[in-house]
Amino acid sequence: MRLLPILVITCALGGAASADPALGTWLTEPDRKGQVAHVRVYECARAICGKIVRTFNATGQQIEHPNVGKRVFWNMMPEGAGTYEGRAYVPAHDREYAGELRLAGNRLTVRGCVGPVCQSQTWKRVN
Repeated sequence: MRLLPILVITCALGGAASADPALGTWLTEPDRKGQVAHVRVYECARAICGKIVRTFNATGQQIEHPNVGKRVFWNMMPEGAGTYEGRAYVPAHDREYAGELRLAGNRLTVRGCVGPVCQSQTWKRVN
Protein backbone atom coordinates (compact mmCIF):
# COMPACT_ATOMS: atom_id res chain seq x y z
CA MET A 1 0.00 0.00 0.00
CA ARG A 2 2.88 2.42 0.69
CA LEU A 3 4.27 1.73 -2.79
CA LEU A 4 1.29 3.30 -4.57
CA PRO A 5 1.95 6.94 -3.46
CA ILE A 6 5.64 6.59 -4.36
CA LEU A 7 4.73 5.18 -7.76
CA VAL A 8 2.27 8.04 -8.43
CA ILE A 9 4.87 10.68 -7.48
CA THR A 10 7.55 8.99 -9.58
CA CYS A 11 5.26 8.88 -12.63
CA ALA A 12 4.25 12.52 -12.18
CA LEU A 13 7.85 13.67 -11.95
CA GLY A 14 8.85 11.53 -14.91
CA GLY A 15 6.12 13.13 -17.03
CA ALA A 16 7.20 16.62 -16.07
CA ALA A 17 10.83 15.85 -16.80
CA SER A 18 9.99 14.59 -20.29
CA ALA A 19 8.05 17.70 -21.36
CA ASP A 20 9.15 18.80 -24.82
CA PRO A 21 11.54 21.78 -24.60
CA ALA A 22 9.88 23.45 -27.63
CA LEU A 23 6.57 23.85 -25.77
CA GLY A 24 5.61 27.39 -24.81
CA THR A 25 4.94 30.73 -26.46
CA TRP A 26 7.22 32.18 -29.14
CA LEU A 27 7.51 35.65 -30.69
CA THR A 28 7.73 35.67 -34.48
CA GLU A 29 9.87 37.97 -36.61
CA PRO A 30 8.07 41.07 -37.97
CA ASP A 31 6.21 40.75 -41.26
CA ARG A 32 6.34 43.37 -44.04
CA LYS A 33 4.02 45.64 -42.03
CA GLY A 34 6.12 45.27 -38.88
CA GLN A 35 3.47 43.09 -37.22
CA VAL A 36 4.48 40.18 -34.99
CA ALA A 37 2.63 37.31 -33.37
CA HIS A 38 2.80 35.05 -30.37
CA VAL A 39 2.64 31.40 -31.41
CA ARG A 40 1.77 28.84 -28.76
CA VAL A 41 3.55 25.50 -29.25
CA TYR A 42 1.64 22.61 -27.70
CA GLU A 43 1.50 18.83 -27.73
CA CYS A 44 -0.83 17.27 -30.30
CA ALA A 45 -0.93 13.49 -30.17
CA ARG A 46 2.72 12.33 -30.40
CA ALA A 47 3.86 15.51 -32.14
CA ILE A 48 3.90 19.25 -31.50
CA CYS A 49 1.74 21.89 -33.13
CA GLY A 50 1.69 25.68 -33.10
CA LYS A 51 -1.03 28.27 -33.48
CA ILE A 52 -1.18 32.05 -33.44
CA VAL A 53 -2.63 33.27 -30.14
CA ARG A 54 -1.93 37.05 -30.24
CA THR A 55 -0.85 39.65 -32.77
CA PHE A 56 0.82 43.03 -32.31
CA ASN A 57 1.34 46.04 -34.58
CA ALA A 58 4.70 47.66 -35.31
CA THR A 59 4.47 49.76 -32.11
CA GLY A 60 3.85 46.69 -29.93
CA GLN A 61 0.14 47.23 -29.30
CA GLN A 62 -1.97 44.08 -29.35
CA ILE A 63 -4.30 44.05 -32.36
CA GLU A 64 -7.13 41.92 -33.65
CA HIS A 65 -6.09 39.98 -36.72
CA PRO A 66 -7.80 37.29 -38.82
CA ASN A 67 -4.82 34.95 -38.32
CA VAL A 68 -5.35 34.66 -34.55
CA GLY A 69 -6.35 31.06 -33.88
CA LYS A 70 -4.80 29.72 -37.08
CA ARG A 71 -2.57 26.69 -36.86
CA VAL A 72 0.83 27.47 -38.42
CA PHE A 73 2.45 24.07 -38.02
CA TRP A 74 1.35 20.57 -37.08
CA ASN A 75 2.51 16.96 -36.93
CA MET A 76 6.02 18.15 -36.06
CA MET A 77 7.76 14.96 -35.02
CA PRO A 78 11.08 14.99 -33.16
CA GLU A 79 13.95 13.94 -35.41
CA GLY A 80 16.69 14.30 -32.78
CA ALA A 81 19.08 17.06 -31.68
CA GLY A 82 16.30 19.68 -31.30
CA THR A 83 14.97 19.17 -34.83
CA TYR A 84 11.34 18.47 -35.77
CA GLU A 85 9.74 17.77 -39.15
CA GLY A 86 6.11 18.09 -40.19
CA ARG A 87 3.83 20.52 -42.01
CA ALA A 88 3.73 24.32 -41.89
CA TYR A 89 1.24 26.95 -43.06
CA VAL A 90 2.30 30.48 -43.99
CA PRO A 91 -0.71 32.83 -43.71
CA ALA A 92 0.92 35.50 -45.94
CA HIS A 93 1.11 32.94 -48.77
CA ASP A 94 -2.08 31.07 -47.80
CA ARG A 95 -0.12 27.91 -48.51
CA GLU A 96 1.03 24.72 -46.77
CA TYR A 97 4.65 23.55 -46.91
CA ALA A 98 6.96 20.79 -45.68
CA GLY A 99 8.18 22.27 -42.40
CA GLU A 100 11.08 21.99 -40.02
CA LEU A 101 11.75 23.38 -36.56
CA ARG A 102 15.22 23.73 -35.01
CA LEU A 103 15.42 24.50 -31.31
CA ALA A 104 18.55 26.14 -29.89
CA GLY A 105 18.04 27.42 -26.34
CA ASN A 106 15.48 30.24 -26.47
CA ARG A 107 15.50 30.42 -30.27
CA LEU A 108 13.27 28.40 -32.58
CA THR A 109 14.05 28.47 -36.30
CA VAL A 110 10.94 27.72 -38.33
CA ARG A 111 11.53 26.69 -41.93
CA GLY A 112 9.18 25.84 -44.79
CA CYS A 113 10.15 24.46 -48.19
CA VAL A 114 8.57 23.84 -51.56
CA GLY A 115 11.02 21.69 -53.46
CA PRO A 116 14.48 23.26 -53.20
CA VAL A 117 13.14 26.72 -52.26
CA CYS A 118 13.03 27.37 -48.51
CA GLN A 119 12.31 30.34 -46.24
CA SER A 120 12.83 30.58 -42.51
CA GLN A 121 12.32 32.78 -39.46
CA THR A 122 13.93 32.63 -36.05
CA TRP A 123 11.52 33.14 -33.18
CA LYS A 124 12.32 34.13 -29.58
CA ARG A 125 10.84 32.40 -26.55
CA VAL A 126 8.27 34.46 -24.63
CA ASN A 127 7.64 31.76 -21.99
